[in-house]
Amino acid sequence: MIRLLTRFLAAFVLVGSLLVSADLLAQVGAPPSGRPSTPGSAADKVELLPGSDSLVGMNVPGQVVRKIYNNVRFRQKGVLMYCDLAIQNATTNVIEAYGNVQIIQGDTITVRGDTLFYYGNTRQANVRGRVSLRDRKMTLTTAQLDYDMLSGIAHYPTPGRIVDKENVLTSREGYYDTRTKLFTFRQNVRLVNTKGTLTADSLLYNSITRIATFQGPTRITNKDGVLTAVAGQYNTTSGISNFQRRATVETPKYRLTGDSLYYDNVSELGIAKGNVIMIAKDRQAVITGDHVRYNGKAGISRVTGHPVAKSLANEASKDTLYLRADTLFSFDNKLTNTRRLLGQKNVLLYKSDLQSKCDSLIYDTADSTIYFFKKPIVWSQNKYQMEADSMRAVLKNNRIQTMYLKAKSFVISLDTLKNYNQIKGRTITAYFATKIASTTLNAPTEQSTRVSSKANSPRSASAVATNTPPKRVLTSKSSSPASTTVLNQEQTVLDRVLVDGNGQSIYYAVDDKNKLIGLNHVESSRMNIEFEDNKVGRIRFYGHPDSQLIPPKELTPDVQQLDGFRWREAEKPTKNQVLWLEVPPAEQPVIRKTLKNKSTIKPLAQKLVRKGNN
Repeated sequence: MIRLLTRFLAAFVLVGSLLVSADLLAQVGAPPSGRPSTPGSAADKVELLPGSDSLVGMNVPGQVVRKIYNNVRFRQKGVLMYCDLAIQNATTNVIEAYGNVQIIQGDTITVRGDTLFYYGNTRQANVRGRVSLRDRKMTLTTAQLDYDMLSGIAHYPTPGRIVDKENVLTSREGYYDTRTKLFTFRQNVRLVNTKGTLTADSLLYNSITRIATFQGPTRITNKDGVLTAVAGQYNTTSGISNFQRRATVETPKYRLTGDSLYYDNVSELGIAKGNVIMIAKDRQAVITGDHVRYNGKAGISRVTGHPVAKSLANEASKDTLYLRADTLFSFDNKLTNTRRLLGQKNVLLYKSDLQSKCDSLIYDTADSTIYFFKKPIVWSQNKYQMEADSMRAVLKNNRIQTMYLKAKSFVISLDTLKNYNQIKGRTITAYFATKIASTTLNAPTEQSTRVSSKANSPRSASAVATNTPPKRVLTSKSSSPASTTVLNQEQTVLDRVLVDGNGQSIYYAVDDKNKLIGLNHVESSRMNIEFEDNKVGRIRFYGHPDSQLIPPKELTPDVQQLDGFRWREAEKPTKNQVLWLEVPPAEQPVIRKTLKNKSTIKPLAQKLVRKGNN
């Protein structure tokens, strides 16, 4: 009776085991997709360690399958696996584990999850549920992990989260090489640390060096600004970025763009190369070039390779100052929120009412002053040319107000009769005035013009020498118009010139009918020359002036030019030349001439020249 009962129970258990495991054998006995199952050697077999609560054999034809309960432990090549319930196919070397699954690989990697499918021949572990992979430097959590122990690569095809000492990194999919500690992230990548946040489509991250390498649109945001790029590297520890393929760093005050960009977030050092554009937002200024080095803490920028600085001089008229040089420096004063531009070698400057070329230049926005050094020459309004060893221009309301010329100073004024009035001296101070030309359009064939002036410097009521033509206040071609349109335009004109030391002057004297009287050539230690409508008006001479009046019939090229005279309008920079779109012309050679005094030249009439009292 007892034997019969025992056989009955054994048969019942066998049938129940077959029914329970029928659906599981397909997974337990099959290798992962794409990997052929190869019989392993005895050393490669997964070893069941003692200590489990119970073991039940399962009747599978041609295979050895068993179910192990509680405190289950397996071992293969130094890898330990733990779970609450396991089904082991000893024939195919496959294990299916459930509950508190844990894989320990040496003393470096620990994998936890709810379910494990382990293929011993290929050493592939597929973990599902609440999955975590931990090594000495980081922890990965996800819902699905496929871990190839032969190659050391773990793949999570579902959204994952990685946390290390300094960073939190999430992505939709990723790979982790447990040997090189290299992560590959794909889709919706986001890296967050105390220094900022990085978002990208794809990212390569080394958990040892903590360097992130990306290919694709990437954006880094921190408290100081935003950096965008397509390819490059970002050191999450040091905050150093190195980007290629048109990168941009933007701060509240600046935006720096280049084909490649290096930026140190800690030292605020930026280096941009290739088609660089740097914009000062608060000052409406733009600097372009091939290479820019920017020190944010010191507020210094250096630009080389076709550098150009553009500064909006007048917001109302959109008048812009353009500056070009072999090398440009920009110095920011954070206390006064002003800046200085310094150009070195082959400087060209262009503005609507001011053009210049020199060896070096400084433009200080704090007091609107421009300093010119080494053979500077300045043109203004197509009528004035100024040269000296060094010069200083003071701007008011973004227009030239005063020019200070020091050593070997030479000023040329082109009047309406196309005559060159010339002034030389040791030092010259030229004062300019702003004129408003009002043009009234009455009808298609009618036009009248009025000219008024606003002088920037006071005039003296007394004058010794006068040469003022009558003012043409109104010119009209018809009577009352049917409609009127008034156009106002500002013009900068030469108002007064002070000469101190070795003064020489050539100017053309005209009568009240604007007819040429002759050419006045005067030498005096000090001069005060005032202009009206681009012609010499009043003149004061100090000391012992030496003067000559040359009649129109006796004018020759020799007496019409002071020594060193060069009208260099052909060298005047254009906007395209400053922007490196055209090649500027070469400097004209200096032609030295000796003034020839003829016996027929008469002294200047007393009514035109008299010694000044002060």
